Amino acid sequence: MFIRTRARARAATVAVTAVLLGAFLTGCAWTRTSQEPRDGIAAASPSASAAVAGGTADDAEPSNDAVGGAGPGTGSADAAGAAGNRPEAVRDAFAGLQATLNDTCVPGSSGCAYFLGRVNDELARLDKAMKADSKGPGHFKEPLAWIDALRGTLKGDASTENLEKRRSELLGTRDRINTWMQGHPEDYR
Repeated sequence: MFIRTRARARAATVAVTAVLLGAFLTGCAWTRTSQEPRDGIAAASPSASAAVAGGTADDAEPSNDAVGGAGPGTGSADAAGAAGNRPEAVRDAFAGLQATLNDTCVPGSSGCAYFLGRVNDELARLDKAMKADSKGPGHFKEPLAWIDALRGTLKGDASTENLEKRRSELLGTRDRINTWMQGHPEDYR
């Protein structure tokens, strides 16, 4: 009799644990991670690396993930369409590039492919935003020239191997643009 009672208690404990674990995992499915874009914050589009790697940003596929894009509960479908067509602000694209400033990698390490791809994507976002800005591309002549020079160096190849090979040029362009932007605070505040 004592063995049956113990077995029932263990079975009940296992059942309760399974229910709690299931509830916890279901709750996690509805939570956002820090890696997911939040409403009002743009995510790098997959076409961004194509923009830096292969020609002009205008050649890339259009993206609907620009800042101000409609999220759940933000209004009508018309407002969502209009917001998706709005170009990204230079300050928002620059914030994405700045987020990479304190990071670096050693070629061949596990996170290097992601990191260099992200810097490449952020430069593409900034290039597109600067060209679409109301001040015109002439205002951003130097940064756009640096990005174009990087494109020439990459020769349309955004593979991990090529990005690692051209790591110093990629990070050098990022750092030069950061320095230039710090001298032009009206463009990102």
